[in-house]
Amino acid sequence: MSWVTVYSGGWDHHTKLFESYKDKSVKQMDAGVAALINDLGERGLLESTLVVMLGEFGRTPKVNKDAGRDHWPYAMSVLLAGSGIPRGQVVGATDAKGYYASENVHRPEDFAASLYTKMGIEPNQVLHTSTGRPIQLVSNGRLIKELFA
Repeated sequence: MSWVTVYSGGWDHHTKLFESYKDKSVKQMDAGVAALINDLGERGLLESTLVVMLGEFGRTPKVNKDAGRDHWPYAMSVLLAGSGIPRGQVVGATDAKGYYASENVHRPEDFAASLYTKMGIEPNQVLHTSTGRPIQLVSNGRLIKELFA
């Protein structure tokens, strides 16, 4: 199995958010992701490729005093494409102001179990440390049904 990671500078803006994104970075990211998905589709590779776009954390719904947004664990967005995921759907929602996940809420364990399953890795398997200690790969993760046709 192969992985490719694309890194395009930092997106962790706790200050000067509007100034930081005023340049072409957001447009370039948007065009690049769209081009990747379209190219994979045209080449017949999208069904065997999983495209994942996410950050390490959600962001505060309100801009802070330094014109940035801070880490926010209560809601975040993830873009997924390919690997048999039905197209054009939004899974879940936040409250009206974007503070908290409010509909079809999923935990990180659910995301991990679904991602591993898409990659052909059994999420419930038990691995062992170098000292023999058993550790379950994903504990209590439930598959996100909307990601599976």
